[in-house]
Amino acid sequence: MADRSNPERSGREPFRLSLAQLNPIVGDIDGNARLIREARNRAAADGAHLVVFPELVLVGYPPEDLVLRPSLLDAADRALSAIALETADGGPALLLTAPWLSDGAVYNAVFLLADGAIAAIRTKHELPNYGVFDEKRVFAAGPTPEPMEFRGYSLGVPICEDIWYPTVTAALARAGADILIVPNGSPFELGKVAQRIDLAGKRARESGLPLVYLNQVGGQDELVFDGGSFVVDETGLPVIALPAWTETILTIEFRQNGNGLRPAPCPAAPPETLARRMTEAFSNGAVDPTDDDLAEIYAAMVLGLRDYVRKNRFPGVVLGMSGGIDSALSAAVAVDALGADQVRCVRLPSRFTSDLSQDDAADCADLLGVHLMTLPIAESVTALESTLAPLFAGRAPDTTEENLQARARGVLLMALSNKFGWMVLTTGNKSEMSVGYATLYGDMCGGYSVLKDVYKTTVFALSCWRNRARIEGALGPDGTVIPQSIIEKPPTAELRPGQTDQDSLPPYDLLDGILQGLIEREQPALEIAAGGYAIETVRRVQHMLYAAEYKRRQAPPGVKISRRNLSRDRRYPITNAFRDR
Repeated sequence: MADRSNPERSGREPFRLSLAQLNPIVGDIDGNARLIREARNRAAADGAHLVVFPELVLVGYPPEDLVLRPSLLDAADRALSAIALETADGGPALLLTAPWLSDGAVYNAVFLLADGAIAAIRTKHELPNYGVFDEKRVFAAGPTPEPMEFRGYSLGVPICEDIWYPTVTAALARAGADILIVPNGSPFELGKVAQRIDLAGKRARESGLPLVYLNQVGGQDELVFDGGSFVVDETGLPVIALPAWTETILTIEFRQNGNGLRPAPCPAAPPETLARRMTEAFSNGAVDPTDDDLAEIYAAMVLGLRDYVRKNRFPGVVLGMSGGIDSALSAAVAVDALGADQVRCVRLPSRFTSDLSQDDAADCADLLGVHLMTLPIAESVTALESTLAPLFAGRAPDTTEENLQARARGVLLMALSNKFGWMVLTTGNKSEMSVGYATLYGDMCGGYSVLKDVYKTTVFALSCWRNRARIEGALGPDGTVIPQSIIEKPPTAELRPGQTDQDSLPPYDLLDGILQGLIEREQPALEIAAGGYAIETVRRVQHMLYAAEYKRRQAPPGVKISRRNLSRDRRYPITNAFRDR
């Protein structure tokens, strides 16, 4: 740690820093530049000296292979230069994040824009290459960064992953940094808030420096960024917290306190708000989620869907409303995200659909205030069966005929999407997608899924929670939105008489517990069985999990909730003969 006993430090003026927790769009450089300018104007009105932005805000995060396109890098460079010139107006300087092409390599960089020029450039040193991250594919690792000098202060600016290891912050402290300002693109997963605060506190205590953790907010494909930016003092204690799930611009003041900087109290962003979000990840089948957990999951689903629809310019969504709990919860999330006027629900009854299911679907649509259409599929299925009858002669009906029903529904939903532009919202949950209890080109049709990373047991918990609670900013009604009869009745696909999900699957509490072991914890079958599950059931679920990989490769994207979603986090080969014992 550097010696900060310089008497010149004691007379420094307070340092006003604006935190711009923004929601950029990947690739929309002009739009993102407007957000940056608007944030700077707001910060200027607040008397800020410097504005800091989330990771790669100018091009959006994560840009993936888009950042390898020379045309994108040229456009980003032009926008960066234009914004730099604007800082000659006497307003706040900027810590602006963008890709930087230098000597043939592309870096994840932060630029200090001040007095009409680019005053300093620092690059990300630690590149994450695990889970959803693949930065070593597109970026070169920069050297260990040095502090930036600004208005008599020495700013340490590690970027996101740079604080997950102690080396970068330690080097900045040794080089005389007064403060650590960390631009982040940290996606949501349950339990991550506590992990971030703990990590930031460690780096602050090790370095003896206050730390500003600024995170992005918004949805980007499967990822959802929850914001929730915060500040910890040099002891690692959280002292300021920004709200989660919403864009926020907040100006805070740092004052000289002895030989160091301390953030002044900020009544607009009390640290107590962090306590409500410091939840630990739960394990389905073992520990029930708390109401705080459920609120976090629900908020992530709402923001993920809202931004996917908004950023891809869909006029709304359409989904099949079966009278089951998955479609009911998906519809509730859609209404909360988009408003009832942008949600269309469709009953698609077959000859096996019960009157109860039809009534439940109508009741749910009525509670949510959405338009409900009815398109019977019996005639369509009969036509398909008649066409296939000569080839199927002498063979007993099986899942083939059941799948015809699911695929007829998929054809009709996709036709509505083609004609009216609505995106089909898929309603399958993580339990079903894990074991392949879904029909390709049938109920898997669609553009996005809010339940893709949510186990069935959590679907039930979320439905009960939504009936008694509502997240801030939700566009749907208060009170009950999912009829109790939907929550209480046994789940069924209704593709044959008297069918229930448990005809083909273990009870969901057992199934989800086994899947937690196989997916979230990567446990061997015998180890899972030792936790109280029959080994035959564990092996059966394991086989279904691996055998369904080809289906998951063709599934639509969906909101990431857990640390091991069935897409970016878990990349298994389709052709795979390995089975642990």
